[in-house]
Amino acid sequence: MYHTWMRYFTPNPVHHRLGLVCLGVGLQHGTLPTVGPRTLGHHVAIVVSAGRGWFTGPDGRRRTVTAPALLWLTPGVPHHYGADPETGWDESFVDFTGAAADTYTELGYITPDDPVVPLADTGPARAAVGRIARAARRGNPLLEVETSAAVHELLVVLRRARADADADGDPVLQALARDAFLPLSVAEHAARHGMTPAELRTAVRRGAGCSPKDYLLGIRLGRAKELLAGTELPVAAVARRVGYDDPAYFSRLFTRRVGTAPIRFRDRQGRSVPGGWSTQIPDPDNPPLVSGRNG
Repeated sequence: MYHTWMRYFTPNPVHHRLGLVCLGVGLQHGTLPTVGPRTLGHHVAIVVSAGRGWFTGPDGRRRTVTAPALLWLTPGVPHHYGADPETGWDESFVDFTGAAADTYTELGYITPDDPVVPLADTGPARAAVGRIARAARRGNPLLEVETSAAVHELLVVLRRARADADADGDPVLQALARDAFLPLSVAEHAARHGMTPAELRTAVRRGAGCSPKDYLLGIRLGRAKELLAGTELPVAAVARRVGYDDPAYFSRLFTRRVGTAPIRFRDRQGRSVPGGWSTQIPDPDNPPLVSGRNG
């Protein structure tokens, strides 16, 4: 016995230029029929919020699926899956396509090589799917745009909900953050962990959604911004503190990535951030206040 609600639609070519378009949305509960074997021409994200089942990909290996979990169905990849006939499962799904899906895949948000993803929580994802379902009501003149925006949101929510998404608990990311200011290449960082560069790239992309180079660069530039805004250290000294012996190279890199030169960044922060810096996360229910200046 199962219950199902679903709706499908066809966005026009203009809406495809939004980068992602929603093709369908559905909510299903109970002992659902087995799906496949089949191959699709678009992406599907399936959020399993209760129950258990199984999934088989092109390698023929059957994987156990236990809620909370996410199934990725990707274009051109054969798949076959079903809920356990004793427990069934609760699922919500979204079909989507678009050029931006390739970028989300490159960033590690969509994982074709890892189609069964444990989740820490499905609440935010189910809420995002619910917004898509409400936008899919018949006669909604904003249907394509609303559902497109919600698919972008869903991919971010799913990335955050992954059981491995807590970077603070990832030993590889912790070690990279600790060593970020050392003059080491990506290959040297990998060797310190007994990994090949390819293995390190896979681990960092899975944990942080980017390459090791970009992860390290983000930490270095973040620290550089703090030093520029919160100290009077010369730019050359800031460069050395964050791992760059050549201050001219650091300035060019900072300008390219941040969009403004280090000196201008410092000047702008000094004029526009009267409260200084804090390591404390503000309480959203009781945010700190900065008094205005009289005169």
